[in-house]
Amino acid sequence: MTREARDEARDVYHPSRLIPHVTSSALDALLAFFLLNLALQPLVEPDFGWHLRTGLDLLQNGWRMPATDPYSHTMPDWPWVDHAWLTDGLLGLLYQRLGTVGPLAVIGLFATVTLGAFWIMAGTVQASRTGKLLALSGSLWVALPFLGARTQLITLLGLALLLRWIGLYHKDQWSHLWAVPLLFLLWANLHGGFTAGLFVLGLVFAVSVVMRVAMDRRLPFTDRLDEPVLSWQQIAHLGLVLLLAVCATFLNPYGWRLYGEIIASLNDTFMIQTLDEWHPVSLEKQAGLTYVVYLVALGLAMLAGYRRLEPVRCTILLVFLVLSLRHWRNVLFFLLLSAPLWAELLDGAWGKLCVRFQLSLAWQKRCWFALTVAAALWVGSLGAEHLQHVVQSGLSPQEYFRQTEYPIEAVAWIKEHRTQLGQRMYNDYGYGGFLLWWLPGEKIFIDGRMPAFRIGDRWIFKDYMALANGNLPDVTVLDKYQVDWAIVSVGTPLSQTLARQPDWREVYLDSKVAIFVR
Repeated sequence: MTREARDEARDVYHPSRLIPHVTSSALDALLAFFLLNLALQPLVEPDFGWHLRTGLDLLQNGWRMPATDPYSHTMPDWPWVDHAWLTDGLLGLLYQRLGTVGPLAVIGLFATVTLGAFWIMAGTVQASRTGKLLALSGSLWVALPFLGARTQLITLLGLALLLRWIGLYHKDQWSHLWAVPLLFLLWANLHGGFTAGLFVLGLVFAVSVVMRVAMDRRLPFTDRLDEPVLSWQQIAHLGLVLLLAVCATFLNPYGWRLYGEIIASLNDTFMIQTLDEWHPVSLEKQAGLTYVVYLVALGLAMLAGYRRLEPVRCTILLVFLVLSLRHWRNVLFFLLLSAPLWAELLDGAWGKLCVRFQLSLAWQKRCWFALTVAAALWVGSLGAEHLQHVVQSGLSPQEYFRQTEYPIEAVAWIKEHRTQLGQRMYNDYGYGGFLLWWLPGEKIFIDGRMPAFRIGDRWIFKDYMALANGNLPDVTVLDKYQVDWAIVSVGTPLSQTLARQPDWREVYLDSKVAIFVR
C-alpha cells in the first residue's frame, strides 16, 4: 500500500472519525475563559522593569541606542547590546501613550502573544476545537510558573509561526516558506531567542535530508512513514530559506555583535551553574513535579494511542524534551511543541471511547453537557481573585506591589529622602529591574541583564554572589565598586552583616528591606 493510500485509510478509519463528533460551544467558551485566566498575569517578572525602562528611554532619545550600559554604575563601559530592543520600544510605547491603562495594555499584549503562540501551534494538526482547547488548557496550566511579562514569549510566537509555515510547506503550499526570512528579520530585533528558531529550521533541514536519502535507498521503514518526505528540490529551497534567514538576522542595530552577546551568555559556565532558570528540572520544586507528571501522562497517552512514524516531528519533540530537562528555561518550549500532540491524542481517545461503548449522538451530547457543567463548577471555584490582582496590577501598580515582595514602600521613602543617601547603590539581584522601573535616573548595582558582564577584574555577577550568597558576605566587594548606600532584603546574611559594621548605618527598615548608608 502506498503512503497516500495508507494516509487516506488512516483518516477514514481512525477511531475519532468513525462516528460523528458532537461539540459543545459552552464548554469551548469555558475553556477559552480558563486559558485567558492563565495567560493574564500581573507585572511581577523581575526582568520586566529593565525592559520597560529601556523602552521608555528609547522613546525619549528618539530610538537612538546607547553605546555603553546606561543603567549600572558597576559596568558603565560594557558595550550595550539589547537583544529585545524592538520589543522594549513597543512596551514603552504602550505604557507611555496609553496613560493610566498603559500597564494593563502591556499585560494584555503578553497574554495575546502567549495565547496566539499556543493557538497557532495547535493549528499545525487536524483536531477538534474542543480537543485543542483541552490540550492548551493542560499545557498552559503546567506552564503557569513561566508565564507573565517575559520577552521570551515572543520567541514562542516566532517558533509557532515557523513550524506552522514549515507544516504548510510539507503540504506543498510553497508561498509561506518565503515569508520565513522576513519572520527572522523581525524576530532578531524582537528577541534574542531567534537562535532557537534557526536551530529548529536547521533540525528540520537535517532530518529532511536524512529521510530523503533513506527514501531514495528504499530502506524498509520508509513505506510506513506518516509524514511527507521532501524532494531534493524542496530540500534545496529549504536550505536556501535557512541561509536567507541567517543573513536576515544580521539586519539589527548591533550586527554580528548580537550573536556575540548570545554566544557569550550561553557559554558562561558560572552563570549557568548559578541561575535557577539554567538548572536541570528538579522534583524538589512543585513546578518540577507538575512537569514530570505532565511528561508521564504524555508518555502513557502516546503508548496507548500514538502509532505514527513522523521523523521530523519526533526529532524536534525529543530534542526539546532533552533540552527542557537540562534547563528550566526550556520547559516552556516543550510545552508549546507537545500541545498539538495532546490535541490529537485527546481526539483519538474520545473517538475510541465512543466506538468502544457505541455512544450515540444523544449520549455524546449528555457527556458533553456533564463535562460542561463540571468545567463551569471548576472555573467558578477558582474565583475572581486572580483577575482582580491582574487588573489592580495594570491600573494601580503601586498599590498592587504593596502585596508583593517588591519594595515599593522603600521606593517611596527613597524619593522623599534622596538627599540623605549616597551616589552608588547596592541592590539585590531580583530588585534591579524593579528599581530601574520605579527610580528612573538611578544607577543600579546589578540586574537581570548582567550575569555575563565581565571586563578585567570586574565580573559583576560573580562579585555579587560572593557578596550576597552565603553566610559570610564578602563586604570588600562594596569597597571595590565604591558603594555608599544599599537596599537589602531583611533577614539576609548581608543585611545582618551591614547592621554590625561600624561604618554603615541603617536609615530605613520595613518588613521587606533595609536601607543602609555608609
